[in-house]
Amino acid sequence: MVETKAEKHERCGNTPPRVTDKARRGKLTVFLGAAAGVGMTVAMLEKARALQQANVDIVIGWIDPHGQPELQRLLAGMRKIPDRVREYKAASFAELDVDSIILRKPTVVVIDELARANAPGSRHTKRFQDVEDLLAAGINVFTTLDIRNIESLSETAARITGAGARETVPDYFVEQADTVTIVDVSPEELIRRYKEGRLWLPPGTVGKPDAFFRPETINALRGLLFRLAAERECPGLGKRLKECGSVSVPPAAGRVMVCVDATPFSVHLIRAGRRLASSLGTEWLAVHIDTVGSAIGSGGGQVAENMRLAEELGAKTLIITAKDVVGHLADTARSNNVAAVVVGRACRGPLRRFLSPGVADKLAGHSLAADIYVVRNPHEAGPAAPPVSLAPPAGPQSRLHYAGCAMMVAAITALGWLLRNHLELMNIVLLYQIPVVLSAFWWGRWPSYFTAVCSVLVFNFIFVPPVFAIRVYDRFVLSFITFVVVSYVVGRRTEVLRDEAAAARQRERSTRAMFDFSRAIAAVIDLDTIVSEFISQATDALRWRIAVFMPDEKGQLQKWDDRQAPAGCDKNEAAAAQWAYTHRQSAGKSTDTMPDADCLYLPLATVDATVGVLAVDIDGSTISPEQRRLLETWAGLASIALERVRLTERAREAALLLESERLRTALINSVSHELRTPLSLIIGSSSTLLETEATFSAGERRELLENIKHGANRMDRVVANLLDAARLESGLLQLKTDWCDIEDIIGAALRRFTDQIKDRPLTVAISPDTPLLRGDCVLLEQVMVNLIDNATKYSPPGSQLEITASVVKDKIAVTVADHGIGIPEPELVRIFDKFYRIQHREGNIGGTGLGLAICKSILEAHGGTIKAENRPGGGASFTFDIPINDNTSFFQSSERRELS
Repeated sequence: MVETKAEKHERCGNTPPRVTDKARRGKLTVFLGAAAGVGMTVAMLEKARALQQANVDIVIGWIDPHGQPELQRLLAGMRKIPDRVREYKAASFAELDVDSIILRKPTVVVIDELARANAPGSRHTKRFQDVEDLLAAGINVFTTLDIRNIESLSETAARITGAGARETVPDYFVEQADTVTIVDVSPEELIRRYKEGRLWLPPGTVGKPDAFFRPETINALRGLLFRLAAERECPGLGKRLKECGSVSVPPAAGRVMVCVDATPFSVHLIRAGRRLASSLGTEWLAVHIDTVGSAIGSGGGQVAENMRLAEELGAKTLIITAKDVVGHLADTARSNNVAAVVVGRACRGPLRRFLSPGVADKLAGHSLAADIYVVRNPHEAGPAAPPVSLAPPAGPQSRLHYAGCAMMVAAITALGWLLRNHLELMNIVLLYQIPVVLSAFWWGRWPSYFTAVCSVLVFNFIFVPPVFAIRVYDRFVLSFITFVVVSYVVGRRTEVLRDEAAAARQRERSTRAMFDFSRAIAAVIDLDTIVSEFISQATDALRWRIAVFMPDEKGQLQKWDDRQAPAGCDKNEAAAAQWAYTHRQSAGKSTDTMPDADCLYLPLATVDATVGVLAVDIDGSTISPEQRRLLETWAGLASIALERVRLTERAREAALLLESERLRTALINSVSHELRTPLSLIIGSSSTLLETEATFSAGERRELLENIKHGANRMDRVVANLLDAARLESGLLQLKTDWCDIEDIIGAALRRFTDQIKDRPLTVAISPDTPLLRGDCVLLEQVMVNLIDNATKYSPPGSQLEITASVVKDKIAVTVADHGIGIPEPELVRIFDKFYRIQHREGNIGGTGLGLAICKSILEAHGGTIKAENRPGGGASFTFDIPINDNTSFFQSSERRELS
């Protein structure tokens, strides 16, 4: 048994970015064998039965016994999750029911044949992806795997057995297994089982069985198995062997670089580079130098498939557009600290190798501080690969291009015929270079080659004597050859330059769009604006239709704007979008998760959250690594922008909570102080009256009773202010409008301060033309009470109070003035804030700091205003005004008098 944690391999950079909670992630146990028939499924079921007898909640997820008695005996009595039957093209397929297992949530689930492919139309294309979902749901998994089904070892095993594995599992998935149990039997025992007919072999898995079940073949596979087990148990084995001088390997600190081209042979190089990097415990790169820009902006092709395989095996992929292949490979190796370069040996004869050295020889000439590993093409000695068609795809557009070429040749021919008496034949030949260059620039090299051939034939037929006949004379042979060669070079280089310019324009457009988007949203925190700007910029840059899905309050995705959505991204795509959002992984078209979807879905994920999903209606079924990186870059920009909005909202909520806490603290402090003083006065006076009632005179008892009344009135004002403040904050305060006389309001307010102002000079001046007004008389009286109370607090006893009311334009203005301490100039702007009180040098004056704030709110509800000013002679004045209704002019009071 070999046990290895996923964390052991994370430092190698070979684990893909699957985001799960490690604390609740399930444990993966792999029963690994060298070949089918060694007993992996039997060993797994025996372990499962032992756990079931120990009262562990374990179920069978998927096992097909194929009629084998031993497997049927072990399955008897085991709890099983029914298979899901999927219909596809009039055929039924039984497959693993992942959703039922997650809903059942057992402790352990048993799943056979990890490398098996799922039925068409399934959520995932491979079974190991279903297992990944179960692990992410916190369910432990037992599974089986053949050594030949590991991606990096499949090609080596195929050379040993003569048959390649139809399905493979990426290396990273096996490396992250928590437990690997090696199941092995001797070659003789395996051969005996085969001869007795006790093995079930899937068709095509072992090639010719008689050739497969031989001791040397089985021992070679066992060697792969034990080597893998040793590397998993001792990841630093290669480094220690190098230190001991046992083998020659490059330094483990450097990376491994694999040179990838547009041939199927690169698949072999990628697997070899993966094995080398794994043995060294280092990172590795897959680099492709694109000389014509063909891989950039292409949705398919061999390069895209090769780079996708490299990414699945844990490589960092780079596609570089350049003319000098070897020079840029050398520069990439130096800039990425590469210690080993893996290149392939092309299938060329000795003469070609002599005249044109291979990439390995050219790299050696660059004095790289890295070892160069040359991998032989396994098909060199085998049958020749089928020729690759170099002809461009035929279609309506290409036929129009060739028609245009013919028309240009015809036009040049007509021009040459008109000038035949004035130009030499060599000059007319040069005219035919014009359509060759133009066709290459406009439509590519193949139309250019077609134009060149047509030009030679037409020139020979029309202008070379004898005219109107195809004849080849010695003096024109060299000219024709030169013309064709020059046309080929010009057409080829023109197309290369055109493709490079198109690639540069695409990169420049994408870069400019990203810059414009970043600048446009730099100071924007509005979600609608950000998403709208993102959709506009990304659509223009990518030339694909996109949509953004955002979660609602329940975590369900909703399309942000149906008008901007791709045509295919309708409600049927909701499952793919929701899966990408929940699992923080891409899904849909060009992925292995729900590949039948119409769109590609990329999660807009940040470090600690997923803020949405980006839906892209891509062309074709696959996209290149360059395009995927571009999409991921846009998704990253959108994630950052949306996360900034989310964090801004959180900061705003935190500020509101902080402000509420501050107000709550101020309220408690103010109210506790304001209530304690009148309560102490009331309790003290009432206790004195009760305990010593007979000893006080009538005047003394009256004074004590007035103290109780004064304290009760003070408490009443505090409670009234608190209730008014609460109603104003909650929006529950509603005006009960009626006709109000400002003289009655001032008089009622003064009567509540009879004791406090009896020793003060008081002046009340109300203009005789002051009309009645529409308002809430009770609330306006509260305004006057608060202003008078404020004036008595902040002015010395015996000082004069002045109250005036007059009509100013279309408003009634009322002023309450005192001769007190006044208001410091810096505090005039804050005097109407809640819980704000002037800090006076003689000590704090009692109050909650709510009176003036309530006055302001009540007056604003009436459409009025209030302001505070310092008086030139000392003291402060508060003036408020209320608009006069147009139909109140005839309600003017007939008598106004000045009271002193």
